[in-house]
Amino acid sequence: MTAQLLSIKQRLYSRPIRRILLIEDNDVNRMLLSDYLSYCGYDVYSLSVGSALFSTVEKFHPELILLDLKLPDIDGYSLLEQIQQKPDLSKIPIIVVSAFAFKVDQERAMKLGACRYFVKPINLKDLMLAIEEKLAVEHI
Repeated sequence: MTAQLLSIKQRLYSRPIRRILLIEDNDVNRMLLSDYLSYCGYDVYSLSVGSALFSTVEKFHPELILLDLKLPDIDGYSLLEQIQQKPDLSKIPIIVVSAFAFKVDQERAMKLGACRYFVKPINLKDLMLAIEEKLAVEHI
């Protein structure tokens, strides 16, 4: 597993630094995922609340958003709906990372514009491959 993650890291360093916005209210999860993404060569900006999403997007210009659905101030579904109503933001790929494991939650998030859905605890290798894939597609 470590060799596979190192292989991913080597591929990531051969490309320009990409920006990821992480929205996760759990401090430990946010810190660990942010540190890991930074270690893999991404420029990461993390938020603990969803209400700061739009002002952060204007300043940070993320190329991908990782979104938890259960946030203290607004639910992730509402954020997905609001993002889809803004043409400039709706082009940013959104990967949901949530503890909501029911199929109905996954289907709802995908209908609202998420491109992928990962249930916590996540497999980092799978998440990194999904991020790499989405950013490669968006870059073409």
